[in-house]
Amino acid sequence: MSDNNLQIISFLTLRRIIGAIGILLPITLMVGDFIFSDSLLIQSSISTYYSTPMRNVLVGVLFVLGFFLLSYKGYEPIDNITGTLGFFFSLGVALFPCNHALGLVRGMHFASAVLLFCVFIVFSLFLFTKSDKQKARTKGKKQRNIVYIVCGIIMILSLLTIAILLLLLPKQQLESLALIFWLETIALWSFGVSWLVKGRFLVSSR
Repeated sequence: MSDNNLQIISFLTLRRIIGAIGILLPITLMVGDFIFSDSLLIQSSISTYYSTPMRNVLVGVLFVLGFFLLSYKGYEPIDNITGTLGFFFSLGVALFPCNHALGLVRGMHFASAVLLFCVFIVFSLFLFTKSDKQKARTKGKKQRNIVYIVCGIIMILSLLTIAILLLLLPKQQLESLALIFWLETIALWSFGVSWLVKGRFLVSSR
């Protein structure tokens, strides 16, 4: 097998791993907390799992995700820059706990989380949809672009809905219904699907 083929395989594998992380993270946190806390309570958000026995898992996954994004090499410098920004924002979410006593630390956490999702959206809407302008887009590429655009839009709508709910609903109601957790989960699943498609795990590769 040629070095080029090995490189392509490694790129595809990296994309699939990043996608799998996005899809499995909410499920892992929820199920793990059920097991170790002996409680069926779903936390109010992904970040709230900082206060559960799944804290180390959450932080560890964020570090892994960050280093995978840092390792990601696209076709143009903007791909690498976006991946590097994702690395810093992912570490920001991990290193600045949402339940810290200092408001500045909590603010850094939430700012990093929002910016990390913005990185995910940029990948889906603007980077993954690019193609060689000198070549006609294949049917498979057109199908994949539809998936990328839909995933990016879902992520945007999820973030906007979270912002609206934070403004309109009392904190107690948000926590009791775990609305933010489910919206974050939808956004992470959309992120994961887009990366799995980019890794040619889903949708035609031609």
